[in-house]
Amino acid sequence: MKKQASFPWGMIFCLAIAPVYGQYYENVEPHAMVEKVTRLHFFYHDIPVGNNPTTVLIAHANITDNFFSPSPFGSLYAMNDPLTVGPDLTSTVIGNAQGMYIALSHDPAKFTAVFYADFGFTTGRFNGSSFSLFSRYPPTDYVPSPGTIREMAIVGGRGAFRMAKGFALLRATSSNATTGNASLEFNVTLYHY
Repeated sequence: MKKQASFPWGMIFCLAIAPVYGQYYENVEPHAMVEKVTRLHFFYHDIPVGNNPTTVLIAHANITDNFFSPSPFGSLYAMNDPLTVGPDLTSTVIGNAQGMYIALSHDPAKFTAVFYADFGFTTGRFNGSSFSLFSRYPPTDYVPSPGTIREMAIVGGRGAFRMAKGFALLRATSSNATTGNASLEFNVTLYHY
């Protein structure tokens, strides 16, 4: 008799508790979201050396002695790189790219990495908005050929770029193999709501 009484009480308990824990969501009527396309053009400046570096080495493999020698393979970098309107670092700053990348090349003459960065804008129409880039930077010489274009994936965004997806086309405008300083031209196409 005791076993028979505990089963109904167990069922009552389960049924009574279900509404309490089942309210973590709300039924919302779907509404049509219109996809927008935004194209951005700006310049990114990566400065690992000097008085005010924008990229710093935060970890490296035991086989890596310093920033570039003998190979940056396995080195993890944090970055807070300025974004500007023009190719010169002295042109108007419109935001910054904050994130990290890990160098993957065994060849000291080549640069390959996996990047994660949040490209945030601090002025203009997109002030307070950002998009997220998470992609592999394909192998390239430390001093790339002029006109070489690389493509990277955009995987998210916030603010005006909420739910963004898209791609960024990058082209080096200047690069110094000795210091590692580099400037890249970005042409970004974002699909967002």
